[in-house]
Amino acid sequence: MKILVANLGSTSFKYRLYDLPSETQLARGAIDRIGGAESSLMVEIGEHREETTAHVADHAAAVRSCLEQLTNPDWGCLGEVSEVAAIGFKAVFAGRLSGVRRVNEELLAAMERLADVAPAHNPPYARAMRELNEAFPDIPLVAALETGFHDSIPPENRLYAVPMEWKEQYDVQRWGFHGASHRYIAGRTAEILGRDDLRIISCHLGGSSSLCAIRNGESVANSLGMSPQTGLPHNNRVGDFDPFALPVLMRASGKSLEELLNDLATQSGLLGVSGTSGDVRDLEQAAEAGDERADLALKLFVSSIRHYLGGQMTLLGGVDAIVFTGGIGENSNRIRSEVLHDMQWAGVHLSSKRNDNVDGEARIASDDSNVDIWVIPTNEELVVARQSAALLQT
Repeated sequence: MKILVANLGSTSFKYRLYDLPSETQLARGAIDRIGGAESSLMVEIGEHREETTAHVADHAAAVRSCLEQLTNPDWGCLGEVSEVAAIGFKAVFAGRLSGVRRVNEELLAAMERLADVAPAHNPPYARAMRELNEAFPDIPLVAALETGFHDSIPPENRLYAVPMEWKEQYDVQRWGFHGASHRYIAGRTAEILGRDDLRIISCHLGGSSSLCAIRNGESVANSLGMSPQTGLPHNNRVGDFDPFALPVLMRASGKSLEELLNDLATQSGLLGVSGTSGDVRDLEQAAEAGDERADLALKLFVSSIRHYLGGQMTLLGGVDAIVFTGGIGENSNRIRSEVLHDMQWAGVHLSSKRNDNVDGEARIASDDSNVDIWVIPTNEELVVARQSAALLQT
């Protein structure tokens, strides 16, 4: 069974094609600047790699281009489009519609209605799904909701201390996100360590970041809350923030609530603190050159991670493995080192030598560490492919 997994942005389309159940990746590609005068297209199939430019009007046109690439008679990996059993999406938020489900009007309406909760994610996904439903009615579309992995979180770790009617009537609660990544880390860590009864803290650190406490393969707490703008500071999203600062800001700045919410979602986080960039690579370089605000942004990021790490260790009653993943988690030895600095009291001993020489999956704990510490590249697309195939077989 061949599953095409789509990762959508407002003007981008990235994909991977998997063959299940072998889980072989047959192809991957990307199309950027969709809707612009000239879009860039990249595809890798086996040893063949090709980069071209063309006008790609919308996401439906992007999928058509993708399918043309996959069925290319000279180097494609499909004989015909009908071999694609489904297109799977790592969808972000649809409220109570969680888990894995077919894309239908109910789901799309929920995603559109809740766009304010996930403004960077829901609008492009809902729009593209509608386009694809019309353009490819014979190909099932499957949404794997990011909140699904966190359905196991108990109420005491999920609820806000607000009037209970807010939860019951308006679904105001901690939903948790990055579910595909944390699900993959839970499964892969169990494979590596050869046991399922693990207490894991998965540290997904990237443009958007979260920590997840996992017991026996199930999520019991996630640092993200009602929306993807909460928890740790992100590249340009605020993270945890006192809502009572908003009326103060409205009076002092003259800005509307909508303007301030946009600032919190697009001009805050590491970008807001540093004043220059939300990219940790840029901030590390600037900090080394003496930029104090860049250094402060990194220290704030690390402090927030340590805050959640300690709390989740307590919730789990200890920890068997701490795993770093995501673009920052996989590539920044500075962030990993500072997050785990001086944690010998918890049996956490990082090997500086191993931490500075990571390549792919790597154990970075010292030999005397009571807690396993790993860097594991995540594979969200494979999780979506697995879930999509499982849904089609039910």
